Amino acid sequence: MHAFARDRNLVEHNRTNFWGYNTLAYFAPDGAYLSDGSLGEFKWAIRQLHAAGIEVILDVVYNHTCEGNELGPTLSFRGLDNTAYYRLLPDSPRHYINDTGCGNTVNLSHPRVIQLVMDSLRYWATEFHVDGFRFDLGVTLGREATGFDPGSGFFDALLQDPVLSGLKLISEPWDVGPGGFQLGQHPPGFAEWNGRFRDDIRRYWKGDSGMRGALAGRLQGSAELFDHRRRRPWASVNFITAHDGFTLEDLVSYNDKHNEANGEDNRDGTNENHSYNWGAEGTSSDPAILGQRERIKRALLGTMMVSLGTPMLLAGDEFGHTQEGNNNAYCQDNEISWLDWTMKSSPRGASLYRFVAELIALRKEHRALQAHYFQHARIEVAPGIKDVFWFDERGIELPSEDWDKGFARVLGLRRAMPLDTGGFEAAILLFNADSEAHDFRLPEPQLRYRLAIHSDGVQMRERTIAEGVWSIPAFTMVVLLAEGRA
Repeated sequence: MHAFARDRNLVEHNRTNFWGYNTLAYFAPDGAYLSDGSLGEFKWAIRQLHAAGIEVILDVVYNHTCEGNELGPTLSFRGLDNTAYYRLLPDSPRHYINDTGCGNTVNLSHPRVIQLVMDSLRYWATEFHVDGFRFDLGVTLGREATGFDPGSGFFDALLQDPVLSGLKLISEPWDVGPGGFQLGQHPPGFAEWNGRFRDDIRRYWKGDSGMRGALAGRLQGSAELFDHRRRRPWASVNFITAHDGFTLEDLVSYNDKHNEANGEDNRDGTNENHSYNWGAEGTSSDPAILGQRERIKRALLGTMMVSLGTPMLLAGDEFGHTQEGNNNAYCQDNEISWLDWTMKSSPRGASLYRFVAELIALRKEHRALQAHYFQHARIEVAPGIKDVFWFDERGIELPSEDWDKGFARVLGLRRAMPLDTGGFEAAILLFNADSEAHDFRLPEPQLRYRLAIHSDGVQMRERTIAEGVWSIPAFTMVVLLAEGRA
């Protein structure tokens, strides 16, 4: 929301930078976001959100500016001190290092630039009382002369600051420079967008082979990435979709991107979407296709909400927002990007909305769905019940040789967490990404489980199964809950 410039090529083609990732000024909101031009209006909005119990996290872009490469306009830092504010090629200082893919790279290893960014962050924290920041291309902010450094000057300054270190700090842990993918490598105190979660969960429910182990890792907070330096599961920001890429509706409706409206001959936007249209490209009136798409959307959302970490939901996904297959709608200030809230009242939209609300309430209520430490089956919460237990359809512990079976698309997980009452809560999570139904025998010891979530629809709650065995339809996830005595 920092003041930004509109790209010349977009303006010439009657489009605009709708997302605003083209920063000009770090101490001012963009004028388009103010109805009367008053900063008090922005402060008032934050106060009202706080009064409603909603925190405000600003998405900030300190990795590049709107001045672009050496052919771009001189609007600010280039004219003040080009060699200080930007990273330049050592053997050709007329040209810019482009680790961001946006033409230039802000030089966060220079003390004056660190001071500028810190002053900007403190300004928004102290004058507007925002609750945190999401750093676009956060790897760029940690780059020193030798590459990305989790102990960089900027990270050290940020995490030692008495005002900023106590806020929510979230990094997009990649850029396009050398060694640009640094998921899990940020210092303690940061949360990170987990792109591995997005890709692995999409691939699992799409039916890709060999995804059983990847699913397990994502469900347990991606411990192999984050369980070090005393970090906690909340550091993994788990998401299926974000503003950048397909919406959830488009993820299950398109095999390929459709960015023709952007005017770049469909060359822009990623080609690696791990999407599947389930029988027809785009909109469909076929009840079977529509039913399968709804089934997959619920399974994706359910998996995210029962995974350890911090779930992130893209606005509009809860009622079926579509961008008509556009996975890079940054320049679409129109019906492609705008949220149509009337969709929430449509039969499909209302049903999905209720399901998402139910998922959120369930996660908030049950400790077994929100563990605050990484579980490695080292803790026994009751005799014969460890805090985490993996099993297959037979209800027995999954053998090591079965984890990598390419055709295996089912997985069972029992989590157990102690309760303040002295007992414990157990959650059984059953996943079936196969095209056929599977019977799961629940692991010993048997508890009195109740059905909490069934992603195949509300009507499935009426299906009673033989004692100790649950039949899971194709492309479905189920959550069972029970309490026991320690």
